[in-house]
Amino acid sequence: MASHLNLYQLNHFKMRHGGELNQAILAYETWGTLNANKDNAVLILTGLSADSHAASHGDPHDTAGWWEYMLGPNKAIDTNKWFVICASSLGSCKGSTGPCSPMPLSKEPYKFSFPDLTLEDIANSSFEMVRSLGIDKLKCVIGPSMGGMTALSLLLQHPDASHHMINIASGCYSRPFSTAIRSLQREAILKDVNFNDGYYSSDEWPTQGMKHARKLGMLSYRSAEEWNDRFPRSLRQRPDKPFGIEFPIESYLEHHAENFVHKFDPVSYIYLSRAMDWFDAFDYAKNESHNPFERVNLDSAMVVGARSDLLFPKEQQKEMATLLNDAGCETQLEITDSIQGHDSFLVDAENYSKIVAEYLKDL
Repeated sequence: MASHLNLYQLNHFKMRHGGELNQAILAYETWGTLNANKDNAVLILTGLSADSHAASHGDPHDTAGWWEYMLGPNKAIDTNKWFVICASSLGSCKGSTGPCSPMPLSKEPYKFSFPDLTLEDIANSSFEMVRSLGIDKLKCVIGPSMGGMTALSLLLQHPDASHHMINIASGCYSRPFSTAIRSLQREAILKDVNFNDGYYSSDEWPTQGMKHARKLGMLSYRSAEEWNDRFPRSLRQRPDKPFGIEFPIESYLEHHAENFVHKFDPVSYIYLSRAMDWFDAFDYAKNESHNPFERVNLDSAMVVGARSDLLFPKEQQKEMATLLNDAGCETQLEITDSIQGHDSFLVDAENYSKIVAEYLKDL
């Protein structure tokens, strides 16, 4: 199978809160063909745990991507029309340089010597990679969840970076409930007996901390309404040991935790989690009474949310759309009736592919 993974090197890359990265890598994938004018580029910015593999590339043995239903030939993000780029976030453990990566000189992992990470850094590194491809201005930037906040960060720092934006399941900042969930996730990892100040090993992995963090995350990613449908009381079983798994929701959480625990580096997780809580679009406003998007030069935008989203409730998408409209950017707002909560954009293919396709078709 041909490799579709590309590596861009970051040198003298200055981080927003201080520090500099050299010989750092940004891993990215592309779909479709960049046209002669280089004006058909679409950048997808990812959620916290996603990587560059948003979709398969059509090879016989290729694996499905995290947004497989959305991206590809004749799909909502049509790669017959668009040249699509998706990078693994700087700071993650998915091919791009992050806390678990080796430092250039010592070859020891950065761990907590990795510079403080912000969504601004993720946005800037992605945009530097985009410009290395000869693309001066994107046709559209698309960001779900953390990627939506990163998209705002990109535009706030580079007001002319894109003609259009699709922002999904996100907000201008993290509300206290969302920060509380992520704070507890970080605490669970940091206090795991095997965490060892970040110097854990594959044999002594902070398994329990990562499992608890994932379970807490699942509480905020989905909705009680969906679980009421999926887990009827009749599915309850007696545990095989005292206080063992008894309720269907416990099995569900355990399954997702087990699947996740070794797929993400714990230090990368807490770095990215904190970066989400640090971001605030109003940092870019002249003062609290000013619109942070005054300088953003978008032709139009689409803001999408789900009424069942606990992590970024629909009021946050309404606020974003209002601010963008007030700043002179023609912005559509779509709040779906999806019951899958924050993760609706990953699983409610019918609603979300229709919304995205409708917006992109006339660009």
